[in-house]
Amino acid sequence: MAKPKKPRASAPDPPAAAARLPWHPPAPPVPTALLISLAALLIRVLVSVGPYSGQGAAPKFGDYEAQRHWMELTLHLPPSDWYRNTSDNDLAYWGLDYPPLSAYQSLLHGRIINASLPEAVALRSSRGYESPESKLLMRWTVLSSDLLVFFPAALWFVWAYMKGGIGISREERREGWMWLLAMVLISPCLVLIDHGHFQFNCISLGLTLGAIAGVLSRNELVAAALFTLAINHKQMSLYFAPAFFSHLLGKCLKRKYPIVEVMKLAFVVLGTFALVWWPFLHSYEAALQVISRLAPFERGIYEDYVANFWCSTSVIIKWKILFEIKPLKLMSLSATILAFLPSFVQQIKSPSNLGFLYSLMNSSFSFYLFSYQVHEKSILLPLLPASLLALKEPQMYGWFVYFALFSMYPLICRDQLLLQYIAVLGLFFLIYYSPGGSHGKRLKISCMAKVVLSLPFICSLLLHIVYLQIEPPKRYRFLFDAMIVFVSFSQFVILTLYTNYKQWMLDTHSRSIGVKKNL
Repeated sequence: MAKPKKPRASAPDPPAAAARLPWHPPAPPVPTALLISLAALLIRVLVSVGPYSGQGAAPKFGDYEAQRHWMELTLHLPPSDWYRNTSDNDLAYWGLDYPPLSAYQSLLHGRIINASLPEAVALRSSRGYESPESKLLMRWTVLSSDLLVFFPAALWFVWAYMKGGIGISREERREGWMWLLAMVLISPCLVLIDHGHFQFNCISLGLTLGAIAGVLSRNELVAAALFTLAINHKQMSLYFAPAFFSHLLGKCLKRKYPIVEVMKLAFVVLGTFALVWWPFLHSYEAALQVISRLAPFERGIYEDYVANFWCSTSVIIKWKILFEIKPLKLMSLSATILAFLPSFVQQIKSPSNLGFLYSLMNSSFSFYLFSYQVHEKSILLPLLPASLLALKEPQMYGWFVYFALFSMYPLICRDQLLLQYIAVLGLFFLIYYSPGGSHGKRLKISCMAKVVLSLPFICSLLLHIVYLQIEPPKRYRFLFDAMIVFVSFSQFVILTLYTNYKQWMLDTHSRSIGVKKNL
């Protein structure tokens, strides 16, 4: 007689911590992420109460008027006249000089404002229009753009970064996501430029951030489409192009059918370009008219005081006097390519997610330091990948934020945003040094190195006061601007050398791990 089988005892449920595999971290708790987002939104609202670029400064005003004027133009003129000099579109008065997606954004916002306050965007008669109502509506266009584009992209990036555990420990994956999200969302430079000075960098940077999150989450076709949209919103997004190209090409070359993979990406990029540029593809002349507005070579290799190579060295070498535009373009192009080439080669050779983030910073820094006609606000581009590396490189990020903001100090003073500058910088570092942050990671550097690093910081503190309190000599009206530029430039050079070194050291680190595994 067969013995009856004993019923199997069911295994006890594993504890919650054990059930969560280390490569599947918990999703950020919604209430906490929402609170951080609301705090970041509140900071933007408070900054937006203050002045803006060119407020009351006739006859051309500033960037606020430029954005309002583009809404006026796109609302009342056909696309064929947006980039062309006509009786209704004087290109000398804030002519549209961003790609078509930026024009579509101006059209959408123009329609929203026209529905509530048509006199603010009336053709011709609205030039220099300023009122409390129009300021409120204009500010809301930026806030809504930030909420709809940059905020979701930041949340997606943090989720993808934590899920991949890119260059961070298990504890940092569990505890550090809140700090990282705060660092990305509460970026002093972006907040002051978009919501104080008045621009829409949150759209192009948000699209780029979404593309980065797409790469990290292996949605590469989505990433290609988003990055193409970023380029078509602001051409400065091309600063990131070498990093995206080298990383995706490096991945494609390591797959079974590399040509097919490259063709899929190319199809998405070309298709997205065609959709955005469709109204301007009916003739070669129309497309060329847009392209000519995107490359302002006639302005010279630099315009305002910007902490890059050409402006910083112009005290010694008078680039604009010694060279014509054509050789300057060639020198600028060569220097930019040479600067990003090491990072570019490393990603084709050994593509990795962490290397990709370093490459984004190195590529954008190369363009900022050496490309043609760079503005001081372009420092926002290398700041984006630096914020994404905040958990991995907290000291580097904190140092970079301070000097990036310092490099824009003259612009902030012209816009009368000094109070906002102090408040946002103070709040940022209050969060940066909060318990649970990653600032506690200590760099092993000598006392001599600490002394050397403290010198530019002390100089910057002195220049903050000197710039406001002391009148420069009449012969050298921009003496203090030049000093601010040079101090900031010196730190940017050190930072880009450091991040290039860290990117190339990833290969050495991965080889050493491989050797240990073989042993």
